[in-house]
Amino acid sequence: MTSTALANTLAPAVADPALWLVPALPLLGAVLLLLIGRRANAWGHLLACAVALAAFAVALWQFVEMTGRGAGERAAAQTLFTWISVGEMHVEFGLRLDQLSMVFVLLITGVGLLIHIYSIGYMATDPARRKFFAYLNLFLAAMLLLVMADNFLVLYLGWEGVGLVSYLLIGFWQHKPSAATAAKKAFLVNRVGDIGLAIALFVMITQLGTLSFEGVFAAVDGPASTVLVTALGLLLLVGACAKSAQVPLQSWLGDAMEGPTPVSALIHAATMVTAGVYLITRANPIFDAAPTARTAVIVVGAVTLLFGAIVGCAKDDIKKVLAASTMSQVGYMVMAAGFGPAGYALAIMHLLTHGFFKAGLFLGAGSVMHGLDDEVDMRRFGALRAVMPITFVTFGLGYLAIIGVPPFAGFYSKEGIISAAFDLGSTAGAGSIGGYLLGALALLGAGLTAFYMTRVMILTFFGPKRWHVEAHPHESPPVMTGPMIVIAIGSVLAGLVLAIGGRLQDWLAPVVGEHHATHVLPVWLVTTLSLVVVAVGVVVAIGLYGRRAVPVTAPEGSVLTRAARRDLYADDLNESLFMRPGQAVVAGTAVVDRTVVAGAATGVAAAVGDASARGRLLQSGLTRTYALYMLAGAGLVIAAMLVGGAL
Repeated sequence: MTSTALANTLAPAVADPALWLVPALPLLGAVLLLLIGRRANAWGHLLACAVALAAFAVALWQFVEMTGRGAGERAAAQTLFTWISVGEMHVEFGLRLDQLSMVFVLLITGVGLLIHIYSIGYMATDPARRKFFAYLNLFLAAMLLLVMADNFLVLYLGWEGVGLVSYLLIGFWQHKPSAATAAKKAFLVNRVGDIGLAIALFVMITQLGTLSFEGVFAAVDGPASTVLVTALGLLLLVGACAKSAQVPLQSWLGDAMEGPTPVSALIHAATMVTAGVYLITRANPIFDAAPTARTAVIVVGAVTLLFGAIVGCAKDDIKKVLAASTMSQVGYMVMAAGFGPAGYALAIMHLLTHGFFKAGLFLGAGSVMHGLDDEVDMRRFGALRAVMPITFVTFGLGYLAIIGVPPFAGFYSKEGIISAAFDLGSTAGAGSIGGYLLGALALLGAGLTAFYMTRVMILTFFGPKRWHVEAHPHESPPVMTGPMIVIAIGSVLAGLVLAIGGRLQDWLAPVVGEHHATHVLPVWLVTTLSLVVVAVGVVVAIGLYGRRAVPVTAPEGSVLTRAARRDLYADDLNESLFMRPGQAVVAGTAVVDRTVVAGAATGVAAAVGDASARGRLLQSGLTRTYALYMLAGAGLVIAAMLVGGAL
C-alpha cells in the first residue's frame, strides 16, 4: 500500500460527542422491551420502530454534518471510556464514523427501519411479537457497533453481538425442531470464523502491541514482517467467510431461512452477511500489504459466487433460492474486495445496491408467504401477479435489479465488478489469463443469476394457479407493501445515484485510496457480453419453465441437479470430515472416562472400603482379645529392643 493511501486511511477525526446515540438508541429499545416483558405486547413494536426511526434520523444528521466538512476532515470520533488498561496495553471503547462506516450506518438504519415497519404486519398475530422486535433492535445496535468501532476489540464485540442475535432470530420459532437446529448450526459455523478473528486479535496484541486501527495499520506499513501480515489477512478472511457465508463456511445460510422472513431480509440479505465485506475493506492496509491473502480473498469470492448460483438453480423453496442468491452476490463483493484498490469501492457499491434489491426480494417472498398461509414451495404458487399486484411489481423491480438490467441498481455495480475482473491482469500482476478466467466466471455467475431468478418469477407470478384449494391468496396490508415500495425505488435508483461521476468512489477514496482503472477490454464490450449472457439465462429459463407444466413433485433430475438440491453435498462433506469424526472422538472420550477416570475413582473407593471392612474384623469388642493384642504388641517391642541392643 502506498504511503499516501495509508495516510488517507488514518486521516485524523474530529471529536463528536453525539456518536454514541446511533447504537445506543436501538440498544435502549431492546433493553426496555426485554425488561418490561409481556406488559409491552400491545405497544412494543411501536417503541422498536420509534427508536429505529430515531437512530436513522441521527444517522442522517451525522451524514449532513459530514458532507459539510472537507474530504480529509470528514471522519468523526468519540472515546467513551478506557476499556482495558494493563501495563502498556490500553484499549479505549471508542467510536469512529468515517466515509466507509457512514454508508453502512445509513444502510443498517434505513433498511432496518423499513423492515421494522414491515414486521408490524408480518408478525401481527405472533404471541411473542414484543420479543421479536426487541431482538431486531438489539441486532441494529450490535451491527452499528461493529461498523462504528475505532479498534478491533470493539469491532469484535459488535461481531459477537451480531452472531448472538442472529442465533436468537433464526431460532425465534423454537417450537419448530428445524428452526432450533438451524440456529444451532449457524451458531457453530460462525464460531469457527469467530475463532479465526479472535486469533487475529491475539496476534495483534502479542506481535504489534495494539488493537487500534491506526496502530495496526501503521505497523503493517512499517516493521511488521510479510509473514505476519499475511497470517493476519488469512485469519481475518476466516472470520469474514463465516459471517458472510463464503465457501467453505457457507453451509448455515440456507438453513437460516427457518427464521421469520423479516429476519432473512434484514440479517441474511442486507446487513449481517455483508459484515465480512466490511471487515476486509476496513482492514484494506493489511490485505494490500499481503498479496497472498488478497489472492485467497479473490479465490474464495469467485468460488462462492459460482457455488451459490448453481445451488440457486435447483431449489424449490423461494427463500432458499434467495439465500443461495445472497451467497452468490456476496461472493461478487468479496471477490471485488480482493482486487485491492481497484475493487474496494465496487464491492461497497454492490453491497449497497444488493441491500436494496435483495431486501425487496425477501420482503416480496414474505408477502407471498403471508398471502398463501406460509407456503414456500414455488411449485404451489403460480398466477399470483393478478391477486398480488403490488408484490408482483416490487418483486419484479428487484428481479430486474439483481440480474443486471440497465438502468436498475444491480447493473452498475455488477458490471463494474465484471470489468474489474477482466482488468485483473493489469492491476494485480496476476497475468491476463487469470483476469480473463475471473471475468468469465463473473459472466457465468451473471447468466446463472438471470436463469434462477427468471425461474422464480415464472413459478411465482406466471403460469396457471397451482396453490392448494383451501388457500386464498391476497395482497398484503399497507404496513407491509409500503416498505416494499420504498425499497423497490432504491432497487431502481440506487445504482444510478452511486455511479454517476464516480460519486461513491470519490466518497470512499479517503478511506480505501484512489484508483484509476486501466481497462483490458472496452467497457462497452464487457457490458454487451454481460447483457447477452443475461439474455441467454432469461431465455433458457422461459423455455424450461414458461412453456412447460410445472410438476407438483420435483423430478429426480440430472446428477448436477441432484447435487445442487443437496447444496453440492456441502453438508455431507462436513458430516464426513467433522461431525462423524467428532462423534467418534466424543464416544472414545466417554469410554476413557468410564474405564480410566471413573474406574480409577471407583477402584480407590473399593480398595478403601475393602481395607475398612478388614479393619473392622479387628474390632471384636472383647476385652480379652484387646489384652492379647496388647501382649503381642509389647512382645514385639521388647524383641525389637533386644535385637537392636545386640546389633
